[in-house]
Amino acid sequence: MTKQIEPQSGVAFTLKKGDRLKVIDPKGQQVSDMVLFNYRDSREKLSSGKTLDFEESILITQGNYLWSNRSQKMMRILEDTNGRNDFLLAPCSPETFQIMYENPDYHPSCFENLYTNLEPYHILPDDIPTAFNIFMNVQFDEKGKLSVRPPLSKAEDYVVFEAMMDLIVGLTACSAEDSNGGSFKPIQYEVITRE
Repeated sequence: MTKQIEPQSGVAFTLKKGDRLKVIDPKGQQVSDMVLFNYRDSREKLSSGKTLDFEESILITQGNYLWSNRSQKMMRILEDTNGRNDFLLAPCSPETFQIMYENPDYHPSCFENLYTNLEPYHILPDDIPTAFNIFMNVQFDEKGKLSVRPPLSKAEDYVVFEAMMDLIVGLTACSAEDSNGGSFKPIQYEVITRE
């Protein structure tokens, strides 16, 4: 059954080894931040550094694995109809909007949406790693300067992951204007349990 994450919000849930997770961009140009934790020991979590190291690429897509801080495979990407995701930038936080957007007022953020939804699993704000930013379009120039562009994803683009261990998953509909082409839309997801 397909479930929906409303704009600028998030969810947390569990997957068993062998389960598949399909993350869908129903309207196009909407990023989803995803973090992973080992269900049996949440100190083991998703690692951007290990993934980029072992996959030998900063562009993680179909055929790649997502790795943990203990050098274990957490997920495999089975399908990716968009092909552009980011694993360089941290989840947006209240400080992101104060520093980068010069907005002193409260603003919803992926960081807050992740840790508040993961709290029932005893995961604290300081435990949140760099997220795998599904559909996010980060570019860089010859000097390495980063720029966030509107996602290339079109309506109904999706990514299918397979869990390589029992997992706790945090998933959002991203809250940062620049990441989503200036608007906020929902994200959908489906858990396909192992037969």
